[in-house]
Amino acid sequence: MAIRIGPSGLGGVDEAVKNLERFHELGFKACEIEFTYGVYIKKDKDNKEIEEIRKAAEKYDIKLSIHAPYWINLNSDDKKKVEQSKKRILDSCEVGELLGVKYVVFHPGYYGKQKGEETYDNIKKEISDMQNVLKKSKWKIRLAPETTGKVNVFGKEEEILALVKDTGCFFTLDFSHLYARTQGKMTYKEMLNKVKEFKTLHCHFSGIEFGEKGEKNHKMADEKEIRKLMTELKKIKGKEISVISESPDPVFDSKRYLEIFKGI
Repeated sequence: MAIRIGPSGLGGVDEAVKNLERFHELGFKACEIEFTYGVYIKKDKDNKEIEEIRKAAEKYDIKLSIHAPYWINLNSDDKKKVEQSKKRILDSCEVGELLGVKYVVFHPGYYGKQKGEETYDNIKKEISDMQNVLKKSKWKIRLAPETTGKVNVFGKEEEILALVKDTGCFFTLDFSHLYARTQGKMTYKEMLNKVKEFKTLHCHFSGIEFGEKGEKNHKMADEKEIRKLMTELKKIKGKEISVISESPDPVFDSKRYLEIFKGI
C-alpha cells in the first residue's frame, strides 16, 4: 500500500513552489490546493506559473488535488446559481488539468425543500452534465464530490457512492465529516469497509466538533483519533490512499499523521 499524507493549502502562487519544496522536506506526498473563495491560480498566455507549480509537484512526487470554491449548490432552486456552481467546478478542473491534478473536490449541495430522491436526481443530472464536459474536453481530471458533515447538506456516504455508480465520477471520503454526521457512531473501519472495492482513495481528516445537526467546525486532531485511523489504514493492502489534513494548522497535523502512521 502507498499512503500519501499532506496538508490542505498550497499558499499563494508566488510561494507555491517553495511550499512544495518544504512539504517534500517534511515527507509529505500530497497537497490539496484550496480554491475556497475562487480559482486564484490563473491561466495566461504561456501558463508559466502553472507550469512551474506542476513541475515542482512532479519533482517532489507530491500528488496535487483541488478543493473547488465553497459557494456551490447543484440543487439550488435558482438555475443561475446552479450554472455558477458548475462553472466554479469546471474552472477548477480546467486549471487542475494543466497542473496535473487528479481530483477536484466539492460539496455537491443542500437538500432544500425537495425530498431526498429529488435532490439526488437534481445533483446527479448536473454532475452528469459536467462529466460530459470533461469527456468532450479530453481531460483526465476527475470530479470527486465529498461526504459532508452537516445533516442538512447532501453528502451521506450512500448518496456519494450512488453518484459514483450513476455518473462515473469519483469521490472524497471525509472521515471527520462522517464521524460528525453520525454523532460519532460510525467507526473508521466501517467507513473504509464502505469503499473497500476501490483501488485508490482520496480522503480528508481532521479533528471535528459536532452537535445534533452534525458538524460545527474543524479543530486540531486528537492523537487518539489519529492513531485509530492510521491503525486501520495500516491494515489495508494493495491500495493507493491520499489523506489530506483539514485541521486549522494542516501542516502541523500532517506531520503528526505521518509520524504516527510510521510508528505503528
